[in-house]
Amino acid sequence: MPDIPGLVRKGYSLLVRTGNALQSPFLLAVRVCWGWQFFQTGRGKLGDLEKVAGFFADLHIPLPKVNALLAGSTECFGGLLLLVGLASRLTALPLIFTMIVAYATAEREALNVLFSNPDKFFSAAPFLFLFAALIVLIFGPGAFSADHLLAKKFAAGRSGK
Repeated sequence: MPDIPGLVRKGYSLLVRTGNALQSPFLLAVRVCWGWQFFQTGRGKLGDLEKVAGFFADLHIPLPKVNALLAGSTECFGGLLLLVGLASRLTALPLIFTMIVAYATAEREALNVLFSNPDKFFSAAPFLFLFAALIVLIFGPGAFSADHLLAKKFAAGRSGK
């Protein structure tokens, strides 16, 4: 008779090891995909500041040109930092803030119906950007990042290696 509890333990152990092995490749994919998307979106805003400032003015965002420049710069340069995994968690904070502002202004209706019509919230443009930035904030950039390399270098320096 097969040892069912032993097989379950081995199967679960294999599942955990596989999941752990996939964490860094997954975080790399999130950072590269959404870092690039942030960069492209920010670059687009910076490339046509007048149009973006006009849109921000229509949304009643104060100092629309300044805020267009700030949002575009945050997305453009924050996206590049995410892409390489440098200062990832710190970079995620202003990106998250920018996406929350996007929900509160451009996607206010989707935010207002979060509980009554969650599909509208989840399908709004800022959602995946916000979600990717939250993943990086919570889980970090993973092993395939400049942050990881810097952490290893500084840890080695402290231990005298």
